[in-house]
Amino acid sequence: MTMKHMLKVTAAGLALALSAPAAAQDRDYGERSDAAFAEVVDGYEVSGEAESCISVFNSNRLRVVDHVGLTYRRGNTLWVARASNPDSLGVWDVPIIQRYGSQLCRHDVTRTIDRSTGIFSGVLFLEDWVPYTEVEEADG
Repeated sequence: MTMKHMLKVTAAGLALALSAPAAAQDRDYGERSDAAFAEVVDGYEVSGEAESCISVFNSNRLRVVDHVGLTYRRGNTLWVARASNPDSLGVWDVPIIQRYGSQLCRHDVTRTIDRSTGIFSGVLFLEDWVPYTEVEEADG
C-alpha cells in the first residue's frame, strides 16, 4: 500500500468518524428546539394564517426564545417567528433588526449580539410570523 493510498483511507475514515457526532448534535439541537417551542406555545393555539410582516407598536414586547426564534405579544395574541437556524440562537442573544418600514418582517436584516459582551454573535433568518391565541379554559 502506497503512502498516498494510506493517507486517502485515513482521511476517509476520519471524515466518517467526525460526521457521526455532528449528526447526533444536529438531532440534539432539533429536539431542544422542538421542546423549547412546545413550551412557548403551551396554552395557546394557532389562531390565523402566518404572515410575513406584523405591526409592532412596542419593541419591548419582542423576546428571544432560546433555540426557537422571536416572539411578540400584542393583546392576547402571541406572534411567533421561528428561526431557520434555531441552534445558533440563545437567551443571551439580543436581536438588532434593520427594518425597512413600520412593520417587522421576516426578510428584515436581523443580527444578534451577545448580551454580556456586546460582540456580534450571528445572523438570524426568520420564518413567517404565526399568530397564537391563549386557549380559554372550559368551566367544568
